[in-house]
Amino acid sequence: MAQFDMPREQLEAYAPTVDEPSDFDEFWLRTVAEARALGGAPLLERVDAGLGELVVDDVTFPGFGGHPVRAWLVRPARHDVDRDGPLPAVVELLGYGGGRGLPHERLGLAAAGYAHLVMDTRGQGSGWGSGGDTPDPVGHGPAAPGFMTRGVLDPHDHYYRRFYTDGVRAVDAVRALPGVDPARVAVKGTSQGGGGTIAVTALLAMAGEPVAAALPDVPFLCQFRRAVQITDGFPYGEITRYLSVHREHEDAVWRTFSYLDGVTFAQRAAAPALFSTALMDDICPPSTVYAAFNRWGERAGAVEKRIDVYPYNGHEGGQEYRFAPQLEWLRKHV
Repeated sequence: MAQFDMPREQLEAYAPTVDEPSDFDEFWLRTVAEARALGGAPLLERVDAGLGELVVDDVTFPGFGGHPVRAWLVRPARHDVDRDGPLPAVVELLGYGGGRGLPHERLGLAAAGYAHLVMDTRGQGSGWGSGGDTPDPVGHGPAAPGFMTRGVLDPHDHYYRRFYTDGVRAVDAVRALPGVDPARVAVKGTSQGGGGTIAVTALLAMAGEPVAAALPDVPFLCQFRRAVQITDGFPYGEITRYLSVHREHEDAVWRTFSYLDGVTFAQRAAAPALFSTALMDDICPPSTVYAAFNRWGERAGAVEKRIDVYPYNGHEGGQEYRFAPQLEWLRKHV
């Protein structure tokens, strides 16, 4: 794939205005409040994963609608809270189609001294990796294959309303755990997880409960309209496919996505953010990533942010090269 999007200097100045509903804040604050009002505490079940230096718990916490969401919590085994103080934590949201997999697949953050919660993605977990364990009990109307158009005619019904809320409740769950410092929680994710990281970080800032840092890699779910216009790649292609059949629903579809756009969320974020993008990415085009990055933290004022750029990569981005700079960012801010 060639570098098909804007030149680098244009990307660095690209800060578009996207459609923003007048009731955006009210819609989301009400959504989060309704989920929290259902109550419920995280349930932990110790798992013997054969990892002598790490402790693994199978976590179930209440997400959107009170629905049970599964997660892995991996922590250093030798950490003594009385001696060492509470642990900082990182909540990770996953990429499109993947699930939480197996606990031994994500050990780096716990080995580095963090409580690492890997949130399963409702209704996904069968597209790649080692599987997931969380159903999505909510039905939806006609949709293109995939998740992008599930409930697309009304923002109240859309799949990503549930996913974003699950992410907020994952942070709530971690903050409620004994031995975790609720003031030192970060959120990270790649692709779909990166888009979720942007939304969750913003939603917690809107609620007056900001996280300590955000780490969105090659984030999806930003500037939907432009993505559909400039790439044939999926999952954005699911929107094109849906509208090619349901020609009469164009206005309703774009209205729904205006409540879900990472650019609008980014303006409301308040945490130091380390982004990444790849200039040959035809799944999450770099201009859509820069659209969110360049508008990050506008409402909060001066928020530290950085974007790492991979000129010769597609959607894989930096892959494992992200771990070292992310650890550095976490040590600085969490």
